Amino acid sequence: MEGLADVHLRRLLTAQGNFDWVVSEFVRVVDRPYPERVFHTLCPELLQGGRTASGTPVRVQLLGNHLESMAINAQRAVALGSYGIDINFGCPSKTVNRSMGGAVLLKEPDTLYRVVSAVRAALPKSVVVSAKMRLGFDDTALMLDNASAIEAAGADELTVHARTRLQGYAPPAHWDELGRIRAHIKIPLIANGDICSIDDYHRCVAAAGTVDVMLGRGAIRQPTLANQIRANQATTTSWSTISPLLQSFWQEISLVLPPRDCVGRVKQWVNYLRQLHPEAETLWRSIREEKNAQTLQALLAATTHQVFPYEP
Repeated sequence: MEGLADVHLRRLLTAQGNFDWVVSEFVRVVDRPYPERVFHTLCPELLQGGRTASGTPVRVQLLGNHLESMAINAQRAVALGSYGIDINFGCPSKTVNRSMGGAVLLKEPDTLYRVVSAVRAALPKSVVVSAKMRLGFDDTALMLDNASAIEAAGADELTVHARTRLQGYAPPAHWDELGRIRAHIKIPLIANGDICSIDDYHRCVAAAGTVDVMLGRGAIRQPTLANQIRANQATTTSWSTISPLLQSFWQEISLVLPPRDCVGRVKQWVNYLRQLHPEAETLWRSIREEKNAQTLQALLAATTHQVFPYEP
């Protein structure tokens, strides 16, 4: 989730507990090896042993189709401390797809095979190589071929978002198609797409035939969702739990991002939160037109009656 699940949200969400591992935002690989600073920018956790502050392993995510560069950059990421390598074949962005990265490669199973093979061959067998794909680009005609190509190339795990690129993020997620993939491959399948509650989790795993899921927007909306799934207990995260997270998020990003970007990032998260939390809807109405960082900070502080200094 480029531009959303960055290091700041990774820190806050994993601090709630019960994530096995998380991925970085993707490193867009072209025809050259990247210096260390590129990896440290997108995945600062590499500077602390490849883990978030709460100890959750972070896997660097690569996106691209240049075989030699994918292999070299995978080696570099692992040498810097990445918990394996994740390869992105699911990004639906038109800009990314025009550069022959992400979901557009789902039109070419042979290319998927070559990319995964290059990365797998460049790394020790002990290093996990995973890949993420969608059900297809325009349709599901190549779905099983794509999954088979990724498996045959040596991937250890496959995550599948239960929509095609054409379907984007429009509901519903087609979990039943994941069941077809599960029956077709032998490597672990990780289900993804519209898992926003305990009920969603159980319906997804029943259809997909796997207990392993990757949480994306569901965790953004419900920060304790991983805990709920582990405990098999359906509860709604209280606003008294979420509001301090928003405050902490604001404090953290205000130290490293320009004021305009801070305002945008907070609005982005509140926009997701308001889908489940009435208090977030109220907050959203007060901040959606706000552009001034100091005013927005004051509105955030008012949600818990706490005052934090604004530090641009």
